[in-house]
Amino acid sequence: MKTLSFFVTLGAVVLSSCLGVNADITINADGSGKLALEYRVSQELESLGRLDGNESRPAIPVGKADFERSLARIPGLRLSKYSSKDIRNASGGSDLVTEVTLDFKDSGALLAFLDSTGSAHAALVEENGSGKLLRLTILEPSGGVSNPDLLALLREVSGAYEMGISLNLPGNAVITMIPASIQAAKLVSGGKKVSFSINMGELLILKDGLTLEIRY
Repeated sequence: MKTLSFFVTLGAVVLSSCLGVNADITINADGSGKLALEYRVSQELESLGRLDGNESRPAIPVGKADFERSLARIPGLRLSKYSSKDIRNASGGSDLVTEVTLDFKDSGALLAFLDSTGSAHAALVEENGSGKLLRLTILEPSGGVSNPDLLALLREVSGAYEMGISLNLPGNAVITMIPASIQAAKLVSGGKKVSFSINMGELLILKDGLTLEIRY
């Protein structure tokens, strides 16, 4: 199962549902801006990285050194904030919450970070002088999860974990989903700020994948 590279190296489907990701992207008229990320990782998932001598290779790479390595490969990006802390979650356990803010000089730097694999998961195109279209492939078509027991487990363990994306843009914007019939997702469209969110368990069972298109 492939996903947008910046959001997750998600790994196994069930483990993925124990991870929440939120991104708040501000794009200025000149293409510069900020990308604020929050990763919320169940400590049970994080502890897997400490098993079998893998202390230096955590299950989810959200350490400061991970981001610094990515930024070193992409011109026009700067790490302006990094913090990490443990907080209590709704199930009585704890989550490792990592917050990162990146400054980018232009849309090319942003796209390079969003799509570090170079697999066309993130693209920005001009639409005949009428505006711009930002396309983000969140989840590629994969056949989804059909086993009813696994479906039930995904919904149970996902809890409050979700994926969320919000964009602050220089002009009025519209956000749409492909396919458009995903009832579990929430969209806020119109105006200079648009957003999308979905529970991680619901995201990972989508059979037809998920792409966001933002026109502004």
